[in-house]
Amino acid sequence: MKSAIIIPARFQSSRFEGKPLALIHKKPMIQHVYERCTGSTCTDTVVVATDDERIQKAVESFGGKVIMTATVHNSGTDRLAEAARILNLSSEDIVINVQGDQPLIDPRSLDQVIEPFKSDDQLEMTTLAFRIVDPREKINPKDVKVVFDKNGNALYFSRAPIPFGRDETADEMYKHLGVYAYRRRFLDTFHELPQGMLENVEKLEQLRVLENGMQIRIVVTEFDSPEVDIPGDIQRIELQSS
Repeated sequence: MKSAIIIPARFQSSRFEGKPLALIHKKPMIQHVYERCTGSTCTDTVVVATDDERIQKAVESFGGKVIMTATVHNSGTDRLAEAARILNLSSEDIVINVQGDQPLIDPRSLDQVIEPFKSDDQLEMTTLAFRIVDPREKINPKDVKVVFDKNGNALYFSRAPIPFGRDETADEMYKHLGVYAYRRRFLDTFHELPQGMLENVEKLEQLRVLENGMQIRIVVTEFDSPEVDIPGDIQRIELQSS
């Protein structure tokens, strides 16, 4: 079983155009993400998947590997599937999807997200969750929350606080970190799944898997990974990484 880390990166964004190239401590954000991914022990293959020549040039300038994909994709997962095909990964191989706006991703969490595949041949998809310590994240819709069963399989993802305490705020709440691992064959399956009402309401692509009766294994990590959503987040990230 081989594995590869693929970092989808788009230049266009309604909230932050050119986000992958935004400078953090004088280095483009995509470089921070890439370099942290190379610290993982789970794979020697790390690539950026993009349709933009500016991002391509930036990645190549620091010696990174990049795959140029089609300009029209319905989702980042579709771009991921195209990149996996270009890499000639087999159906059993594992694809780890790291978002291009996670400059503080801890490489140890990438080792963790792939671990369940080693003992479960039927597992198709995993993702990371982190126990919330900042109470503001419990109510911020930008921070997606997740609940899961006793076997670690996701029950639901939401921008709302879940579980919702009737009498008082739930003490234990987990936020979804947006790092996924899939068997390569599942990327083709995902592409064929119809979108559902919950996905469209929450604007959360992973709900498509649950709405179609499939499982996502949750891997709880002790390593948080704050994302850059808007330009104002850059200063916060620089302070956290200084």
